[in-house]
Amino acid sequence: MKTKERIVRTTARLMQRQGYAATGLKQISQEAEATLGSVYHFFPGGKTELAIAAVRHGGREFADMLREILDREDDPAVAIAACADELAEGLRASQWLDGCPIVITALESTGRAPDIQRAAEEEFAIWRELVGAKLRRTGFPDDVSYELAHTVISTLEGAEMAAQVAESEEPLRIAGRHLARLIASYR
Repeated sequence: MKTKERIVRTTARLMQRQGYAATGLKQISQEAEATLGSVYHFFPGGKTELAIAAVRHGGREFADMLREILDREDDPAVAIAACADELAEGLRASQWLDGCPIVITALESTGRAPDIQRAAEEEFAIWRELVGAKLRRTGFPDDVSYELAHTVISTLEGAEMAAQVAESEEPLRIAGRHLARLIASYR
């Protein structure tokens, strides 16, 4: 893996676990096995520029997982329940450390770092569009697809946070089942 990619991946993982404020450039350089000079070379805008790259990286990782599940399952209700199950399993496997790859940073940036906040919102919009596109492909009207996609992503985000805090898969599994019922009710 190239140095720049190592730096971005390390930053994404650290911010996922401890947030933007608690993640320092020195820690990033040490854990990425890169010099501090390399961090500034690749990210002359400093921590903010690096945080934006990390948010985009985390957003792409989740989008890839979501896309794979949505493509794997014909029924969007089944796909969303499967997504919740996979999130629960991944969270448990990480010993409750690896929740949403961007939510902590997104919350910390609100009102403080508009560029980071905007990058996070753009990633959330990509996730909503993936869900909305699946719903439209399976016959849901545009307005219903739009609103259900918002509901799905918001519910999964909240359930993932609740599961992480409780150190339990239950909030995600319950959310997945209820989202599947909600989606099926529109058929």
